[in-house]
Amino acid sequence: MAEETSLGPISYLIVEFPGNKMTGEGLEALVDLSDKGLIRILDLVFVKRELNGKVEAIEITDLDHDGELDLVVFDGVSSGLLDESDLADAESAIEPGSSAGILIFENTWAVPFTKAMRSSGAELVAAGYIPQDALLASLDASD
Repeated sequence: MAEETSLGPISYLIVEFPGNKMTGEGLEALVDLSDKGLIRILDLVFVKRELNGKVEAIEITDLDHDGELDLVVFDGVSSGLLDESDLADAESAIEPGSSAGILIFENTWAVPFTKAMRSSGAELVAAGYIPQDALLASLDASD
């Protein structure tokens, strides 16, 4: 019997850029996380939401439309997990007149932990994130 492939938890993030102002800050950190093996980028799509509400994909290599390849390092990053229905679902998260990056990634740092848990018979039954603003508000309320 072939050994089961162990994966870390798969997560997604939608990061909004109000007013379509993408500066590229943070992308170096994303590449660094991937290079260090902490995450594996499965899908990365940039979208914009028109003022009429329609969401459409933006070519990942030329975000500022100057004709130069801005993000060639991410060109071709696609596992096929994101599809048109996911873009439609993102509409509610993105304000009209804004852009967003939608990222699906594997938390590879957790592979040894998940492998150990599975070998002991445990199963992950829930996962989630606490938004930073909610966490900070809760911490402020407890002071």
